[in-house]
Formats: sequence, C-alpha cells, structure tokens
Amino acid sequence: MQLIFETRDPQAARWRDMAERRLRFVIRRLQWLVPQARIRLSDVNGPRGGVDKRCQVELHAAGAGTVVVTAVATHWPAALDRALARAGRALLRALRRARQQRASDLPVAV
Repeated sequence: MQLIFETRDPQAARWRDMAERRLRFVIRRLQWLVPQARIRLSDVNGPRGGVDKRCQVELHAAGAGTVVVTAVATHWPAALDRALARAGRALLRALRRARQQRASDLPVAV
C-alpha cells in the first residue's frame, strides 16, 4: 500500500510515522484491497489554538471506489484516531455495498 502524507504544518510533520502505523493497523485485514491511501493534516486556525486540527483520510479501494473521511479535534493524535476509525467503518460499508451490488447484478437461473 502506498501512503501519501501531506501537511504544511511543521508540528504535524512529526506525526507521519505514527499515522502510517495506525493506518496499517486500522485496515490490516483489508490492506490488500487498498492500493493507495492519503492522509492530510491541516491546522484550520493556525497558531491561535482551539478545536482546529483537521485530519482527512482518503482510501482508494479496489472495487469500492474512494472513501474520504474528515475529523477535527484539539490535538493531532485525536483527529487522526477519529478519522482513521471512521475511515475503517466507511471502507467496510463501501465494500459491503459493492459486493451486494455485484450480487444483485448476477442473472437469476430459472
């Protein structure tokens, strides 16, 4: 799986290794279906503080399209954890939906 990590915030850059480890843990059973993932960390308000750390996770899943999830929190690890948890659930839903769609498209034998 290829991971693209993007951030403009120098404080967020140190979270790259942790983000990769947590992403691989969250999608460990489905990793073979996700050839590419993108994690974007951004600080909405800049140095003013507050609930403004945004983490966007984008998973490109084979056969289920792209899943994009965003979470906002006060600290980077919290935003990352929330976004990854939501992305894992959204990926499962997308894969189940795609599997059901394929099953309903099969011709019915009479």
